Amino acid sequence: MPQNPENTKSHEKNFEAIPNDLEVIGKKIVDSAYTVHKRLGPGLLEKVYEICLCHELEKRGLNYIRQMDIPIKYDGITFEEGLRLDILVENEIICEIKAVDLINPVWDAQVLSHLKLTNKRLGYLINFNVANIGQGIKRFVL
Repeated sequence: MPQNPENTKSHEKNFEAIPNDLEVIGKKIVDSAYTVHKRLGPGLLEKVYEICLCHELEKRGLNYIRQMDIPIKYDGITFEEGLRLDILVENEIICEIKAVDLINPVWDAQVLSHLKLTNKRLGYLINFNVANIGQGIKRFVL
C-alpha cells in the first residue's frame, strides 16, 4: 500500500531518511491494517483491532509486543510505571491503535512522545473507526 505523504509527520528539521528495512516493515504494518479493516470494518472495540492487527503482523513474519510497559527516566530516576505502548513491532516501530469517531490532537503528541522516550524513529497512529482506513492511518517520523 502506498504511503500518503500528507499523513506523514516529520518533526525534525534535518531528519535522516528511514532505513529501507524499517520502510519494508512499515509497509507490512499498513498492509496489515488495510486487511483488518477490510475484513472487520469500523465500529468495534480497540482491543479487537489490536488483536487482529497483531495476527496479521504475525502472518507477515513480524515480531511484536502488545501492551508493552516502558519505564521513564526523569531527573536521574527511573519510573517503572511510565508508559504503555499498544504495539511495538520488531522492537523498532510504535503503533498506537484507536477506534474512535474523532482523533484527538493529543494522540499525535502521544505518539511523538513515545518515539522520543523510546529512541525510535517511526510510529503509526491507526484509527480503525473510519470508512476508509487510508484516512485513519498517520505516520510519524523522528
